[in-house]
Amino acid sequence: MISPSPALPGKRGYTNDNRKNARSEDCRPAPRYAAIKQSISDAVRDGQLKPGDRVPSEAELVDRFDVSRMTANRALRELQASGIIVRRAGIGSFIAEPRPIGQMIEIRNIAEEIRERGHDYRARVVRNVDEKATAETAALLGVPVGTRLFHSVIIHHEAEFPIQLEERFVLASIAPDYGRIDFTRMTPNEYLTRIAPLERVEHTVCAMMPDRRTHSMLGLAENEPVLRMTRRTWSRGRLVSHAWLTHPGTRFELSAAFSIDD
Repeated sequence: MISPSPALPGKRGYTNDNRKNARSEDCRPAPRYAAIKQSISDAVRDGQLKPGDRVPSEAELVDRFDVSRMTANRALRELQASGIIVRRAGIGSFIAEPRPIGQMIEIRNIAEEIRERGHDYRARVVRNVDEKATAETAALLGVPVGTRLFHSVIIHHEAEFPIQLEERFVLASIAPDYGRIDFTRMTPNEYLTRIAPLERVEHTVCAMMPDRRTHSMLGLAENEPVLRMTRRTWSRGRLVSHAWLTHPGTRFELSAAFSIDD
């Protein structure tokens, strides 16, 4: 749950009541935006601001710290770049949750991962349609043009923040009921592993700048990059699913660990 931001200390713990003290310190060598950053970082460290708490807006910081809007904006941009806050266009800035870590080797259900971190999970199904493979989508699954496929687009949310955009193409002959499944109650991963046991998985991960659609669906900040995993899965000797799993680059990381047998 997003809660209002508490009173935020400024330089040397000042508040709105003694802003005049800040003006007398303008000669300090530290840039004014650095003072704002330090104040917010200290509030997080001391527990005054917790994950999900709203951070004062640019206008509020301008008033509180007696700085220009440009200075306040720079402080927020640098706090975002360092992973301390997340910014949502038209909503505001919030203290970031600890960065989720996704598994590259183990195929896990994203809903389970989010709940294990103690957060609420929610999915929004943008589309789940039956369509015939075009030249482009046929190449993704190695099938002839015209082959029946399902095409789904789902946004997965963690604590109400979009954490993954999943776009998936599934071979209809292997999963004929895919288009009728309610993916707000069950993830595609969960459904497919039930009906088509995995035999082989291929992962490719790249960092990239998002297109406009991805930027909007994930609620990204300006110039925020994404991490995109391409996942292809095989079952019963056939390539059955091709998925693009796209995550906000500043709020997600991927890890892998494995043992080497002698």
